[in-house]
Amino acid sequence: MSLLGEAAMVFWHDITGGDDDYKDWHSNEHMSERVGVPGFLRGRRARSLRGEPQYFIMYEVDSVEVLTSRAYLDRLNDPSPWTEQVLSRYRNSNRTLCRLDDTRGLGTGRFLVTCRMAPAEGSSDLLRHWLQNTFLEKCVSVSSIVGAHFLTADEAASHTQTEEKKLRSRPDEIADWVVIVEGYDEDAMQAVMTEELAAEHLERLGALPGSQTNFYELEHIASDTDVQNARPGRVNGPKR
Repeated sequence: MSLLGEAAMVFWHDITGGDDDYKDWHSNEHMSERVGVPGFLRGRRARSLRGEPQYFIMYEVDSVEVLTSRAYLDRLNDPSPWTEQVLSRYRNSNRTLCRLDDTRGLGTGRFLVTCRMAPAEGSSDLLRHWLQNTFLEKCVSVSSIVGAHFLTADEAASHTQTEEKKLRSRPDEIADWVVIVEGYDEDAMQAVMTEELAAEHLERLGALPGSQTNFYELEHIASDTDVQNARPGRVNGPKR
């Protein structure tokens, strides 16, 4: 298994006003805060190599119930001053709480291709069959592709209202189905993006028009064990 747990929070967004402070906040306060919540297993941040949204964030968790747990909601409803400042600069946010339907491979890769899609009416079974029985296996048969994953949104959980959501300029969008591919060879990942996950190809397989595929490079990854072992003063500290 490549992804940890049975669910994940996935988040695409842009940031205004420069991103140095944003990355300091995300790495030194936000990531450790989130991965310190019981049931959170691993978090990562990746930056776009092709267009927008600029950033892709993912937190892997034990189950989707973790993402509506009291411990997590307490964090979301009590943002720090640094969090308030940064989240007010978020734009074009898509935050989706997902169940993990399928995951293949081993470990994590430097590059990530993400795809947001939705099945057309009457085509859900056909599209799902292709994803799980053809696409994911084909991806991990390529030596440089180390993981391929299929997630589906939990609509009710994704709509949970919090104080942090109020800080963003407009309501978050929510994806329907999410595919994530990760690997270490840029050309192989680019081929996945422009061929199998091209919007036109997905439409022929039963997806609605408007699928969005993006290409990212991993910047930071941290696990619950990393947070537990962190030395005092190395996490939860604002930029000086």
